[in-house]
Amino acid sequence: MSRSIGDIWAYLAASPLLSLTLTLVAYQLATALYERAGRPALLNPVLVSVVAIVAVLTVTGTRYETYFDGAQFVHFLLGPATVALAIPLYRQFDRVRRSAVAIAASLLAGSLTAIASVIVLGLAMRVDAVSLVSLAPKSATAPVAMGISEKLGGLPSLTAVFVITTGILGSVFGPFLLDLAGVRDPAARGLGLGTASHGIGTARALQESEAAGAFSGLAMGLNALATAILLPIVWHLVFG
Repeated sequence: MSRSIGDIWAYLAASPLLSLTLTLVAYQLATALYERAGRPALLNPVLVSVVAIVAVLTVTGTRYETYFDGAQFVHFLLGPATVALAIPLYRQFDRVRRSAVAIAASLLAGSLTAIASVIVLGLAMRVDAVSLVSLAPKSATAPVAMGISEKLGGLPSLTAVFVITTGILGSVFGPFLLDLAGVRDPAARGLGLGTASHGIGTARALQESEAAGAFSGLAMGLNALATAILLPIVWHLVFG
């Protein structure tokens, strides 16, 4: 009996449909739990679904490569979803134009803070150079961060882990910290979430309001560009 169950699982695990179904079901259940519990920060749907999927893969002994064969269909949709962020941004374009100077100043400050804080803390904790440069672009969106890391001698796979972790932590604790700091303006909240925690933070900002989501999407894209320019300069200034 146990052998037949194992054979069935082996057959299902080889099907891309299983990974796709697991991903969608995990996120839907996590979202339902989040809403039912009153939207507490620690039950962020992304965090809960990631933990659930990792648990399933670990218990079943499924390799990540096997899982991703099916999950790549969801991964593909990240591109259209990112492009779709232009819609709320277009609706907020007049406000963005009026706030151009403030946006540029906050973006520069946020990008430099994200880079400098990693380097300063890393040096203080005597983190090796490879790990440090892999961590430094953590606040940029994953494809850009991995490219920067690789060019500077880091490990793109390690960078991806740091980027995802940063996004989850930012979406979980970012709104709470903004409330604690008394930041109420949707544009300011969106800029903060997008700059610090890229796409996952933007998804959280969209839950607050369209304005917050628009400014977060803008900050996510501009911070990726700023990090690609600033990090190599800062890195070479510090480490020669």
